[in-house]
Formats: sequence, structure tokens, C-alpha cells
Amino acid sequence: MNGGLLVAGTTSDAGKSVVTAGICRWLVRQGVKVAPFKAQNMSLNSFVTREGAEIGRAQAMQAQACRVEPTAHMNPVLLKPGGERSSQVVLLGRPVGEMTARGYHGGRQERLLGTVLDSLAELRASYDAVICEGAGSPAEINLRRTDIVNMGIARGAGLPVLVVGDIDRGGVFASFFGTVALLAPEDQALVTGFLVNKFRGDVSLLEPGLEMLHGLTGRRTYGVLPFRHGLGIDEEDGLRVSLRGTVRESVVAPPVGEDVLRIAVCAVPLMSNFTDVDALAAEPGVVVRFVDRPEELADADLVIVPGTRGTVRALQWLRERGLADAIARRVAERRPVLGICGGFQVLGEHIEDDVESRAGRVDGLGLLPVRVRFDREKTLARPVGEALGERVEGYEIHHGVAEVTGGEPFLDGCRVGQTWGTHWHGSLESDGFRRAFLREVAAAAGRRFVPAPDTSFAALREEQLDRLGDLIEHHADTDALWRLIESGAPQGLPFIPPGAPA
Repeated sequence: MNGGLLVAGTTSDAGKSVVTAGICRWLVRQGVKVAPFKAQNMSLNSFVTREGAEIGRAQAMQAQACRVEPTAHMNPVLLKPGGERSSQVVLLGRPVGEMTARGYHGGRQERLLGTVLDSLAELRASYDAVICEGAGSPAEINLRRTDIVNMGIARGAGLPVLVVGDIDRGGVFASFFGTVALLAPEDQALVTGFLVNKFRGDVSLLEPGLEMLHGLTGRRTYGVLPFRHGLGIDEEDGLRVSLRGTVRESVVAPPVGEDVLRIAVCAVPLMSNFTDVDALAAEPGVVVRFVDRPEELADADLVIVPGTRGTVRALQWLRERGLADAIARRVAERRPVLGICGGFQVLGEHIEDDVESRAGRVDGLGLLPVRVRFDREKTLARPVGEALGERVEGYEIHHGVAEVTGGEPFLDGCRVGQTWGTHWHGSLESDGFRRAFLREVAAAAGRRFVPAPDTSFAALREEQLDRLGDLIEHHADTDALWRLIESGAPQGLPFIPPGAPA
């Protein structure tokens, strides 16, 4: 078997990442050696592979669904926004420069088609099947000429295309029909059918519409996935997430101790790898909120300043919002504060940045004895160490080089009182370390909170991926999916006018 499939969507956030992960987990449970692939990803949530390559976290999680190690070939192009109009381009796991959207779509993207097709071919030579994820919508007619992630990759590799639509948003039939009808005949020939996502209610009431859609397009629906709370894998992009009042909880369980622990995460601009706090939210009795006002820190037992793609911009934002003063008051009162990556840099004495913001020397919050200098070379690493008597694993993605001049050692950073800082992402996924850290926070906050003794974040993730696989297995036509992956798009799919404009 040397199969493949492209999972496209009627819109961004239609559920492509989740469906791709679900198909991957279903296939691997059938004994298929499968890999994920996304030609181009725009995300501030990234991960470092074992060979030191940076890829999107969604593809790393999809690799976990496949029970394989992620590699750079699974996401050969990663765009990391640095503002409204420019992004850092990461090619095969390494940054190659900053580029505006006009410059990228004006020619650079099209030239990368050969690179992404080579990566896909590399995966297809090593695996029985490769499940590819598109981006946005394949019917973005203004970008079709330079497309390398939707119909460009599908046509280049001869992949059948399954279009996912989020029925919870409404208008799914029009979205399905319009998506096909705006494609060129050669692209339409690869679009084999549809998958309805997030359906609530009685499926029998939907079936007449699906039959009419088949009559209108000549394409069948491969399944109707019900709405499920708490599904989703690591999100691609924090820029589109409304953070006010958001609570990220993986489980619903009563606290083990007498108190809950409240954690406030500062929703800094260009926030990156906010998935760092998912392991905290998975703990029974821990409530995580994203906040953007100083008064929201008042009842927090721990404040986290997370990673960011714009450290100097985040520092300015904290000051403008009054959050910087609120954090400084917490530190003076010996109340817990944790800075991760860019958040760690913000807590230091000063930052010399001629790379990211090009602002030169900027004063930090002065809460940790750290001086930061931005290097043009990006640090990409998978460190292992020890803290609080526990083994810790993490990953590093940063241009800032920290010179620690005091305090107690803490991973690669330092600790002064109840103020902690490190460049390590993912450290809180180490169960023993997370529990030890939460015990320290609870003691400093005066909370009678007790970490659950048996919470395994890795096991919770596996359960979540199995639930995604169950969705596909129980609610999709898996026999038809199998034929599609194995044999490709059927011949003779009808053309739906008007097609792509000339």
C-alpha cells in the first residue's frame, strides 16, 4: 500500500487538524504504517524534533497519533507571524529569513512547491500511507496560482481530497458546494467528497440535505462526526483565539486537596506555545485563565508570562496595560510568577535586540538577574535536566541568549524567591516535576491544594487521540475512506460550474 489523502476544509478551524489526527490514529490501529504531512503551516505553536528541526505542534501531535517520531518532512514550511504583515520563514526546520505576505505569495511560495513535494515523496517512500492536512480553504482563488498546501500539493502528488465542514457554524451545504464550484476542472477532479464535523442532534434530519448535496455535486459524504467537548489537539495559531475568559481544562475532576489553584496566563501579543499550560490545566483542581487586565491577577495563585514571538512588543504591552506593575507587586509580596521563554526574557534586567524587533537595548522588568542578547542564530534543542528533585524534559525555540548573573539555578534559567524563569517549553509535561512545582506554588500561595498523585499527561493525550480515532471509526464510512486512501480519486467526477475564474 502506498496511499495518501489530503484533508481540506471549507474554512480555517473547520477541524482539519483534528480529522487528520483521527484518521491517522484509526489507520495505525488497523496496522497501517502512517505519517502526517502539512506542506505549509502558519503557527506560533511549534515543536522541536529530535534532530533539532522546528515544525508546527499540530503535526507533532499528529505524529503522536501515528505513534511515530515527528520529522521536518512532516511540515517542511512553517511561517511564524511577527506582526500583521511579516513572518519568519522556517524551511525544513530551520529559519531562512523574514518575509512579508506580498513577498512570499509574490514568488517565494511557488518556488517551494518542489521542496514540499520532495518531502511528501520522502514520507510516501517510507510509510504505507500519508495523511495530509490543507490550510484555510482550497477555494481561496486569489492565492491558487502560488498554492503549495491545498490543491497545489494535491495535484502535484495526485492526492484525493476530502473537504471538512464545520456544521456548528452554519451554512455547511453552501460551503461544500461553493468550495467545489470555485475550483478549476483539474482540481475538482480530485475532490472526492465531504465530511461533516461538529454535528449536534439527529443525523436522520441531516440525511436529506446530504442526498441533495450528492445530487448537486456528484460527490458523497464520507461521515458525520458528532460534536464532542474537549477534543482538539494542540492548536495551530493563537492569533485567532479569543483569549478573554478562556479556561483550558483537559479533565473535569474534583481537587484532591481542600482548595483549587488559580493560574493566570498573561495573553501577551504574538503569544507562542501557549500549549505549555495544558499540562497544568489537566490537573484536577487547577483552573487556568488567559488574562489581559491587572485586576485579573489579584486572585491568581500563580501568574505565567508565556512565550512570545515579539518579546519587546510584549514588554511594552505589559507596561501599557498596567500588568507590569501588577507583576512587580506580586514579586515584592513573594507571590509566585513564572516566565517561559519570551516571558523569562521579559522578567530580566535588560534586552539587547537587533534581530527580532531591532529596538536595540530595552529595559526589562528587572525581576530576575538576567541579561538577554538576541542572536541571529535560533536555538533549537531538546534538553533534559533536573529541577526540584525531578527529571525534566523540554524543548527550546528562541533567538534570545540569556546571561544569568544570580539567583538559584532553575533548568537553564534561574529562581529568586517565588519568581522563576526558563527558556524551556514543555517542562510542565513532566509529571513529577509538575507536581513538585505545584506543591511549591500552593505553599507560597497559602492554598491547601494537593496535586493528584496519578495524573499522567502523556496518558491523557493518548486517551484524547484514541477518542479522535473512535470518532472516525464509529462515524465515518471507513471502508470507503480506505478505498479512497488506497486507490485515489475515482474517475468521472462531474465538473460543477462555474469553476475557477480565468
